Amino acid sequence: MAELNSKIPQGPLEDKWTHYKSHTNLVNPANKRRIEIIVIGTGLAGASAAASLAELGFKVKAYCYQDSSRRAHSIAAQGGINAAKNYQNDGDSVYRLFYDTIKGGDYRAREANVYRLAEVSNNIIDQCVAQGVPFAREYGGLLDNRSFGGAQVSRTFYARGQTGQQLLLGAYSALSRQIQKGNVEMFTRHEMMDVVLVEGRARGIIARNLITGAIERHAAHAVVLANGGYGNVFFLSTNAMGSNVTAGWKAYKKGAYFGNPSFTQIHPTCIPVHGEFQSKLTLMSESLRNDGRIWVPKHKEDAAKVREGKLLPVNIKEEDRDYYLERRYPAFGNLVPRDVASRAAKERCDAGYGVGETGLAVYLDFADSINRLGRDTIEARYGNLFQMYEKIVDENPYNTPMMIYPAVHYTMGGLWVDYELMTNIPGLYAAGEANFSDHGANRLGASALMQGLADGYFVLPYTMQNYLSDQIRVPKISSDLPEFIEAEKNVKDQISKLMGVKGNTSVDTFHRRLGIIMWENVGMARNRVGLQQAITDIAALREEFWKDVKIPGEEASINQELEKASRVADFLELGELMARDALEREESCGGHFREEFQTPEGEALRDDENYMYVSAWAFKGVGVEPELIKEPLQYEFIEVKQRNYK
Repeated sequence: MAELNSKIPQGPLEDKWTHYKSHTNLVNPANKRRIEIIVIGTGLAGASAAASLAELGFKVKAYCYQDSSRRAHSIAAQGGINAAKNYQNDGDSVYRLFYDTIKGGDYRAREANVYRLAEVSNNIIDQCVAQGVPFAREYGGLLDNRSFGGAQVSRTFYARGQTGQQLLLGAYSALSRQIQKGNVEMFTRHEMMDVVLVEGRARGIIARNLITGAIERHAAHAVVLANGGYGNVFFLSTNAMGSNVTAGWKAYKKGAYFGNPSFTQIHPTCIPVHGEFQSKLTLMSESLRNDGRIWVPKHKEDAAKVREGKLLPVNIKEEDRDYYLERRYPAFGNLVPRDVASRAAKERCDAGYGVGETGLAVYLDFADSINRLGRDTIEARYGNLFQMYEKIVDENPYNTPMMIYPAVHYTMGGLWVDYELMTNIPGLYAAGEANFSDHGANRLGASALMQGLADGYFVLPYTMQNYLSDQIRVPKISSDLPEFIEAEKNVKDQISKLMGVKGNTSVDTFHRRLGIIMWENVGMARNRVGLQQAITDIAALREEFWKDVKIPGEEASINQELEKASRVADFLELGELMARDALEREESCGGHFREEFQTPEGEALRDDENYMYVSAWAFKGVGVEPELIKEPLQYEFIEVKQRNYK
């Protein structure tokens, strides 16, 4: 069995990152100009990494499939970004942020990585303020904070309900500055189709120009994958419809390990599904749970009347409402972590108390807060979110409770990386949601933006130099090497194979069918029978896809159906790996809930003796069972115990 070296520095937890930075190898300014780095994806992780590495003097080539970096899915993040500034003087600290993150992830993340994340979080806020990010401020002029799930302090910095957009504009401005200076070469409307290995090291990529259809070779000394998450394997998710797994999946098929693929986050605060032909779901920020109270009717007959349109929620008396999160988890109430809130909503709806036409919805009610604080205050905090909800649902949430239901949101799994964020392939790095490293089995709200910017601004600029310091004598990599020619041929063959199927069924039909299999069997609740069925069904669907997919148009031009088909082909392989990982992990932890393993109260029941490890999977062939490599998780600095938010 292969071994994993996570490269965690020795010494006390709070000294590891400082010690690493003090002793790591560096590249001098003259040599930096001779080294090229490829960055895939220009969301928060990719844009911040590309800008920071270019600022240091490296030559960077950045790629995104959108027409502009500003369209990266990071723009959709609403609620905020965590940092341990303790401006409110309410007891926060770097250690508390670290502990909340480890606990929120149900003790399935590396101590050293998470502590570093908490440690650099404060630097992120300073960096973004300097870039002009318009964070909300309190009366005294300090940056304001609000609460998010899984914490008992206010540590979430925000820019109304547009935090992701504002942070991305900050990173985009830094990236644009480096493009203007000539340090970053930007390739928009390009999609990575494969990673190229030369003598076992990542030395470049094969990309498709999405405008012309041309297949291109691009070489560099190292490659960073910042391609986001793979939630769209479920078809319906809160992700942008273009979000995909392709860059990471091609790396996996070239030998990079995939870590914890089954760890998927179901976000509790989404607008419920409204029709069979819906193509994506809309997230309502977790920040709404600060002032909104979640409830369902206490009596099934009232719930039935609501579903039939015979009873309005505002007409249900206070004593006839079940504020079930406040009832079950009094210490945290409506601000329990996402996995806990999602399962609680599912439990109430499955028991017959759900509302909405489908019965798959619960209420998020702001009446108390509006009465207490005034409508103007609520509008100042959440106005754009309320406006978005009203446009989609055609109901005014100031007057009637919002309806919400859990939906696929974030993926904690991703490419396995060590402490330096390097995969097991030398020279290949993964950052942000593309790696598995910081969130364990459940990401706390407002930590995605934190991790993406931490990786790009403050981690990779150090750790990549440690690798690149012995690459300074390597001349400019040629894209005419045999490995590039072979990889280009393989990509062209794959595209020709897709175009040659000439079937009768659309790509979206296959994607939607895969999503149903995944949601029903690998979704919020999983069991052995369902997971085994999913593996069988996905294999059959994949076989049907390669016999009957219909892709109109030509390959040598703009062809969005071909783009989608390439991505869905990867999802049809990833879905099987996710089911295998969930089947192998016979415990419940965080977002991974196996129905066979729960406490008498219905909470997740971990098995620390047998499953306290990272699942790292090695590719062995399509349809062939992959090899499982385990990275044991050792907790030296915290006490591991059953999560309790009561």
